[in-house]
Amino acid sequence: MPADLIITDIHLPGKPGQPPLLPDNCIVIHADTITYVGPLAKAPDNGTAKKRLSGSNMLALPGLVNTHCHGAMTLLRGLADDLELSDWLNNHIFPAEAANVNAEMVYWCTKLAAAEMIMSGTTTVADGYFHEHDAARAFADAGMRAVTAQAVIDFPAPGVADPANNIIHAEQFVAHWRGRNPLITPAIFAHSPYTCCNDTLLAAKKAARDAGVLLFIHLAETRHELSMIEKPLGASPVRHLAELGILDQNTVCVHCVWTDEEDLTLLAKHQCKIAVCPQSHAKLASGIAPLETMLAKNIPVGLGTDGAASNNSLDLFREMDLCAKVQKIRHLDPVAVPAADILAMATAGGAAVLNMANSIGTLRPGMTADIILLDYTTPHLQPMHGIDLLVYAANGDDVHWVIINGKIVMAAKTIVSFDLDETMDMVRQLATTI
Repeated sequence: MPADLIITDIHLPGKPGQPPLLPDNCIVIHADTITYVGPLAKAPDNGTAKKRLSGSNMLALPGLVNTHCHGAMTLLRGLADDLELSDWLNNHIFPAEAANVNAEMVYWCTKLAAAEMIMSGTTTVADGYFHEHDAARAFADAGMRAVTAQAVIDFPAPGVADPANNIIHAEQFVAHWRGRNPLITPAIFAHSPYTCCNDTLLAAKKAARDAGVLLFIHLAETRHELSMIEKPLGASPVRHLAELGILDQNTVCVHCVWTDEEDLTLLAKHQCKIAVCPQSHAKLASGIAPLETMLAKNIPVGLGTDGAASNNSLDLFREMDLCAKVQKIRHLDPVAVPAADILAMATAGGAAVLNMANSIGTLRPGMTADIILLDYTTPHLQPMHGIDLLVYAANGDDVHWVIINGKIVMAAKTIVSFDLDETMDMVRQLATTI
C-alpha cells in the first residue's frame, strides 16, 4: 500500500559528531504514523506516495509540546499588564472571567489560541480552563492535539455556578471525551491549593485516579502561596499536597518556582511531572524556577506558555529562549541548563510530562506524525553552526508547515484546517463586551 504522505528533500538535525543539518532526507507517513525517517534514496514508497510535499530549505522537527496553557484567555491578552500575581488574579482576571467567560467565548478564543500555537510550531497543548467542553471542541475543530482539563475551583465559576458540583462536572467532562476524538485527551485541573480546599483537592485527585487521567495543579508559584492555603498540612505547598496524598506519577505540578531541595526530592520520589512557564514567571515577577535541580533529580519537566493574559504570547520558541537565559542568570553560570536540554523540554520532555512519550515528541518510525518544518535559511538563522541556535534565535514565524496526526494543518504559513479570519473576527466581537 502506498504511503499517504512523503515529505522530501528535508534537512534533519544532526546527532553529536555529525554536521548540524543533514540534507537529502525524507519522512514517510502512513495514515497518522511515521513509517520511515532517513535518506530519500533509501525511502520505501518513494514515488508511490499519494501526496508529496517538498521540504526544500526546511528543517524537520517534532511538533513542539506546550505543557501548560489557558487557551481561552487570549480574550484577556494585554488587559491587565504589569501587576503582581494576587492583584492581577483577584482584582482583574477573576472579575473579567466572571463577566465574560461563557461557552461561545471559550470556543472562539481557544480556537484563536490554537491558531497562534499551530502557526508557531506547537502541535500539542495541555489546556486547563472553564467550559472545557468547548475548549476541547475548538482544539478538535482546529486539528490540534490537546490534553484538555476541566477546571475545579471552590467558588462559583463559569459553567459551574455551584461549587458543590465541580467534581461531578469534571467527571462528566472526562467521561464524555474519553476515546471520542484521537486528538483530545481529557484530564482534570485543580486550580491551586489556595483556591481549592483540602476536601476539593482530595476529591479532584480521586476522580482523576478513578478515571486514569492526569491531574494538573498550579503549585508553589509565589513566595507567599503557603500563607494563602486555608489549612496547610505541611511546611510548603508541595509538602501540603504530599501530606494529602495528591502527588503521584499522574500529577502535573505547574510553576514550582518556590520549591526547595526537600520539595523537589518529594516530587521526584512521587514521580510527579512539572511544567514551568518562564515568560509568565518573569512578567508576574514570581521568580525563576530551579530548573537545574529539577532536571538533576530526573523529574520530567516541560515548557508551558501559561495563558496569553500572563504572557501575551503563545510562542514556545520565545519561551525556550527566555528559559535558557534566566537559568544562566539564576546560577550566574553560562552553562546552566544547556540549550539542548531546553529544546528537549519543548519536544520529548513535554511529551513525557503528558504521558505521551511513546507517541509524540521525536521523529522516528512508529511515532505519531506530528511534524513541523521551519525555514532555516532566514538571516537570523545563518550560519547554523549547531542546532542550539534554534533556542536562542528561532521564532514561531520561521515555521512554514505543520502536520498533526498525519494531516497538514498549516501549509506554507497558511492555516488550512479552519477559517482563521472567521475566528479572529469572532474574538474581536467578543472583545468589545469587556
